[in-house]
Order: sequence, then C-alpha cells, then structure tokens
Amino acid sequence: MARLAILVNIEAKSGKEAEVEALLRDALPLARGEAGTRDWQAFKSGPSTFGIFGTFDDEFGRRACLEGQVLDALVARTEALLARPPQVTTVDLLVAG
Repeated sequence: MARLAILVNIEAKSGKEAEVEALLRDALPLARGEAGTRDWQAFKSGPSTFGIFGTFDDEFGRRACLEGQVLDALVARTEALLARPPQVTTVDLLVAG
C-alpha cells in the first residue's frame, strides 16, 4: 500500500484554463517516468481550479516527484498560466482502497 502522497492545488489565470488542462494531460508520461511514483492523477475541480494527486511507497518516491519534471514545468509556467504558484501539500495516507 502506498503510504505517502502529495496534493497540488493549481489555479489558472482567466483565459488560460485550456492551456493548464493541456499541460496536465501532457504531464502524465513525465509523472510515470518519475522514480517511485505509484499512482498519479490530474483533476479539474472547478472552472479554473485543477490539481494533482500522487501516491508513493516511501519518501524517496515522494521526493523524486517534488523535485521532478512535472512540478518543474508548472513552476516554469506559473507567470504565464497560473494565478498563483502551485500549492503543494505533503500527505501521509491513513487508508487506501
């Protein structure tokens, strides 16, 4: 069972929602290539709000994701696409099904 996770909240600038959605869709192969990533999802939670949820067996996997290409791509495009920097929260999983 995965024990650790990250939750990333993302808010697109007005008019940039489609570009953020495309960036997240295109990020899946990058996320799959990050060492230790057990599961990875990108989601849309509102008209301009998005997120990423990834799970990991250990701190090595979580650290690889936090220092990986997906978050680097988001940070690099923050000024152009995002209303604010991505909000990253580390999570310890209690139960997974």
